[in-house]
Amino acid sequence: MKKLFLLLSISLLASCKTTKEKAPVDFTTTFEKSNRTETPEYKEVISYYKNLATSYPEISLFEMGETDAEKPLHLVVFNAEGSIGKSQLKSSPKNRILINNGIHPGESDGIDASMLLLRDIVQNDSLKKLYKNSLICVIPVYNIGGALNRNSHTRANQNGPKEYGFRGNARNYDLNRDFIKQDTKNAASFAEIFHLVNPDIFIDNHVSNGADYQYTLTHLFTQHNKLGGDLGKFLEETMRPEMEKSLNNKNIDITPYVNVWGTTPESGWNQFYDSPRYSTGYTTLFNTLGLMVETHMLKPYKPRVEQTYELMFSALDIAETHSAKIKELRTQASQKIIAKGTYPLAFKVDKEHPSTFNFKGYEGELIDSKVTNGKRLFYDQTKPYTKEVNYYNNYIATKEIPIPKAYILQQGWHKVVDRLQNNQIEFSRFKNDTVINVTVNHIKSFETRKSPYEGHYLHYNTEVSSSIQKIKFRKGDIYIPTNQLGIRYIIETLEAEATDSFFNWNFFDTILQQKEGYSAYVFEDIAETFLKKNPKIKAAFEEKLVTEEDFAKNPRAQLYWIYQQTPHYEKAHKRLPIYKVN
Repeated sequence: MKKLFLLLSISLLASCKTTKEKAPVDFTTTFEKSNRTETPEYKEVISYYKNLATSYPEISLFEMGETDAEKPLHLVVFNAEGSIGKSQLKSSPKNRILINNGIHPGESDGIDASMLLLRDIVQNDSLKKLYKNSLICVIPVYNIGGALNRNSHTRANQNGPKEYGFRGNARNYDLNRDFIKQDTKNAASFAEIFHLVNPDIFIDNHVSNGADYQYTLTHLFTQHNKLGGDLGKFLEETMRPEMEKSLNNKNIDITPYVNVWGTTPESGWNQFYDSPRYSTGYTTLFNTLGLMVETHMLKPYKPRVEQTYELMFSALDIAETHSAKIKELRTQASQKIIAKGTYPLAFKVDKEHPSTFNFKGYEGELIDSKVTNGKRLFYDQTKPYTKEVNYYNNYIATKEIPIPKAYILQQGWHKVVDRLQNNQIEFSRFKNDTVINVTVNHIKSFETRKSPYEGHYLHYNTEVSSSIQKIKFRKGDIYIPTNQLGIRYIIETLEAEATDSFFNWNFFDTILQQKEGYSAYVFEDIAETFLKKNPKIKAAFEEKLVTEEDFAKNPRAQLYWIYQQTPHYEKAHKRLPIYKVN
């Protein structure tokens, strides 16, 4: 009898355990449980998605590479037909939407909104059916190191949530400045995700700083002239208006990102120029339609999350409606760039042709500070207004270059090669030593930031001088054809004058330092003999003495100029190790 009782007890315990294991998971989020005032810790976010993937076959969860925090980056994928593998993800003809969250973990709105979005889709048969032609891909938390550095104080201007992560990552990088230079493991892993998904639409969720106004929600689409061609027209003439209309139909006001600092918006503002260091500037290089969401820091956390949620649904609807058109435009984009024959490297704001719209702001004025002995900007929220403003969202190309047939990169520049490979740029290596006529670029001039910026002293206003020369390339040097999908990436990184070129990000700084030199007392005799044997150079030297007063007063500069004309001056000084095949 005792043995029977023991067996019955074990059976009951096993039965209870089985029942417990099969009990449905509660997918109410921290945001919802806290009356819309809190966001979950990183471990809770990942646990939530693991449970979602276990409970619903439509959700797949992948570990996708390392981060500086020594934790893997995750990718969550919704597919109405059930779980999907990486190879299927890459080859699927469906719409592809990639949503990035927590690049700045203090801006956690998208983290919560995405948890709600995927849960609500898989728990609603009509939504699963509505988005059956879409792969909805979500990076739950991109900046894991920043998310783990949780606090309640570093977002001094932000109205909730109660606790949040820090802007810098585990190595204190701002990840939204790292997409081209890829100093972090996070950025390299993002590139792996991005090229696996190959998204038609990319959304990066943020919270804004800047002016005060009535809107909770603002949009920062990638700059349409920079995106260019038919894709740029679609972004500006179809996608943006439809997004605004869709949200308006949900009684949500939205405005272009208010790119105003230290003043009021009534006089209008320029569209933010998202160069390739930023997420939407980077995704543009591969013909993806990019959108950065910026909720307003001063609005309560509840409407910020809820409106981010609604915006993502609107984006999904646009992807469904225009699926065939978007894919057609993306497929044609690279070949149309090549066919045009030139590529714009630099832009300026078109001040002659602004867009106008009715902006909902607050009256602002300068009043006496109660803290300092100066003035402060004060927005009076008791005085809302609606005024027509100028929005300077058109840009004009100020520099265009002919697109070469190929670039050649001398071997040895390993960090550059790593980044080409991370971004699936096709290249080959010379099998033998080869002599080719190429365009050679020397750095003519540049300026450098006086303060460190994201681990670099960034160059800008770079100019090059070009010449055609016959160069002997070694076996193993790298040949990079431009006729490929990554043509934008190739040009934007290898052309030194481009805003976020590898040169401007200090990848080639060693060419700026001269390695050989001379002793003046020895070289004086060599210079004298050289000028006698080269009368044209001597004439140019004498002309320079007459026409340039500072040069005439500086014997040291005179001798150095002569040295630069001689074979003794090293060819590698200021010469980029990147050559163009025309």
